[in-house]
Amino acid sequence: MAVTAVPPALHVPSAPAGSPVADAYARLAEVYGGLVVDEPAAHEPVPRGVGWVGADELAAGGPALDAFLAWDDAQVLRDYGTQARPDVIAGFGLHRYAWPACLLITVPWFLDRRVPYLPVAGVAFHRTRGRMAVHVGEFACLPDDPAAVLPGARVVPDEEALRGEVRAAVARHLGPVLEGFGPRMRRGRRALWGMVTDEVVEGLWYVGDLFGEERRAMAELEALLPGSTAPYTGGAGFRTLTGPDGRGLPTRDRAGCCFFYTIRPEDTCVTCPRTCDADRVARLTADAVDY
Repeated sequence: MAVTAVPPALHVPSAPAGSPVADAYARLAEVYGGLVVDEPAAHEPVPRGVGWVGADELAAGGPALDAFLAWDDAQVLRDYGTQARPDVIAGFGLHRYAWPACLLITVPWFLDRRVPYLPVAGVAFHRTRGRMAVHVGEFACLPDDPAAVLPGARVVPDEEALRGEVRAAVARHLGPVLEGFGPRMRRGRRALWGMVTDEVVEGLWYVGDLFGEERRAMAELEALLPGSTAPYTGGAGFRTLTGPDGRGLPTRDRAGCCFFYTIRPEDTCVTCPRTCDADRVARLTADAVDY
């Protein structure tokens, strides 16, 4: 079922004194404690060592990626008492980087209509602390944005052009990262970009709900990823199930698979194509009751 269009929220961003995305990152941290974004000064490098890994190091696919995936390997063995296949571990590691990395781009777009450009050399991740450090030198925005006068601003004419900048910014950042992870994952290009599609959609869908704007997030994502925007595989693809009380329950089918079923076959994600609609309704309704 298509998502009904929801008009953008009436938030008017102010001209920032420094970073054009600092306000969006601060608002993200307020609603989601699992990710804090730091912005070092332009002359300061993003952190390295002592738990930090650079996105460029992950893209290189060498010892830094080995160490990154060793954490996932140990976590699966500790929590589930079984050894996962190396390709499954690589998929877990990619998800755990790509999900927050996509938020670095989609949240400023969703909140303030600003799209940061994030080369891999300008992003670092500390997974156990839930922190990312970024350098934002350039960004896209609309003509009426007060930040359009700032250095590094690239003004685009309209909302569709800005959506194109979101898609391009995510692809420019995660494309090199896929090159690092890809050989370890035993998946083709289409499957890898299907995973990225899911990270973009499910990350913003989740935090959009935390912002109290789930329906708008879904509508924005439908417009961002309608299903014909290479290199992304598929689209946002939201549909609505009906709960026992007649309430609509939004869901979607993931374009990619995390292979968690290879560890616990009975435990699938609620948006996994392997999860039937009856099970989805039961789980979504149980989640609502638990709240």
